[in-house]
Amino acid sequence: MSIKTRLLLSYIAMTVIPVILFVLVALGLYFAIIKNADGIGSEAFWKTSNERAELAAGIKFMTRTEPDRFTDLKFLKSMDEQLKRLQVGLVVMKNQQITFASPFVDGKDLYLKLQETQADQSGHHWGGSKLDNRFSVQKFDIGFTDRSSGEVYLLTDMSPLLAGVRRLFPLLLLALLVVIGLTNGILTFLMSRNLIKPLYALKQAAVQIKEGDLSHEVNLQRKDEIGELGAAFEEMRFRLNESIHLQLQYEENRKELISSISHDLKTPITGIKACVEGIQDGIAEGPKREKYIDMIAKKTDDMDRLIDELLLFSKLDLKRLPFHLEQVDLEAYMRDCAEELRLDPRLEGVTIRSSFPAEGPVLVVADREKLRRVIMNIIDNSLKYLDKASKEIRLELFDGVSEATVKITDNGAGIAKEALPYIFDRFYRAEPSRNTDTGGSGIGLAIVKQMVEGQGGKVRADSQEGKGTSIYFTLPKTSHGGEHS
Repeated sequence: MSIKTRLLLSYIAMTVIPVILFVLVALGLYFAIIKNADGIGSEAFWKTSNERAELAAGIKFMTRTEPDRFTDLKFLKSMDEQLKRLQVGLVVMKNQQITFASPFVDGKDLYLKLQETQADQSGHHWGGSKLDNRFSVQKFDIGFTDRSSGEVYLLTDMSPLLAGVRRLFPLLLLALLVVIGLTNGILTFLMSRNLIKPLYALKQAAVQIKEGDLSHEVNLQRKDEIGELGAAFEEMRFRLNESIHLQLQYEENRKELISSISHDLKTPITGIKACVEGIQDGIAEGPKREKYIDMIAKKTDDMDRLIDELLLFSKLDLKRLPFHLEQVDLEAYMRDCAEELRLDPRLEGVTIRSSFPAEGPVLVVADREKLRRVIMNIIDNSLKYLDKASKEIRLELFDGVSEATVKITDNGAGIAKEALPYIFDRFYRAEPSRNTDTGGSGIGLAIVKQMVEGQGGKVRADSQEGKGTSIYFTLPKTSHGGEHS
């Protein structure tokens, strides 16, 4: 649920819930104060309202049919007893003089007070004008048989009900304020907690990141905007952590690279320096001098080759070496490559065998020049470990659905199982002595990996000690017959 929807629902709840609660509280207060109050406010009042109406109708009828009975004191006292049960008082006036008044009606200035009220002339309900803000007054005119006139008043005592109402309204106002305050306070607290808690978690994570601690995962488990923010923050933390680890790895690799370059360059330089000193000291004379000069030339060639490989690898590592990818018939390419290897003087005494499919061309996406360098680096690596009397290198091609695989196998010394996963790492040599005569520069296979991956392929190796090594590299096949660049 989005924050916008949450806020909208919160605003609706802040309006609807207080109204519902206030209505419930008001009903509770009404039943507690009005319905359960004594006297006129009690439930008996509401049950006897019909009795009051019937009694008022009967008195009105008697004022018209039997007016003289309102001069009978005994009758009036009897009627007053009935009215008293209903919290109603009776006042009879004749010729503007009070001839009878119920005891609970205040007699002081009663006549004037009655004259000032705007009594209801219809007499159809017990409510009407008010007297002293206590009595509800009903007036019935009467004409006696002696031709004198008068009035009959029914005064209903409303004081218990009014007292209950006076108590009710302040409580209702207080209840309204309490309901609004509590409801809005609780909803605001819940809403703010719902928003502040994840923001506080993000703040804590930011502080930890600022202090360099990237180990704590940020998982808000929400599906709103804050959840998206938390996911983005976690992605940033993860990538930053990954970047720092990668940077540390690069730094470690840089140190290792400098160390390896220093060692590999120092070895031929030390040999050259020893030969030069021997010549300068006159130790090397005649055939021995020629041997020293040949050694200097060989060490110089080794240094030149090492520097070329370092430059090539650095360009590959920095992705500054362009790849000219095009459609290549890998089967024809490998056949030509096998023929060239058989004529190569460096491979004299090595049997080159090949196995290629005969179904037709195998079209792949490759850079011809880089592909040749890949094959030659693998062959050069194999030559250093051929230790059998019958030396053999085998080239094979396997045609797959989406890629083609080249396998180059030798019958040399093989590679130890624990060293096999690292042979494509730069400056890694399976031989700890780092002898350049047998171990090479240590970046030949690293260049193979970089070049194959630069052409969209993959490389791997299998080996058994004492039996030989197989190196595989794959290249993606073309979907159509067009060229790639």
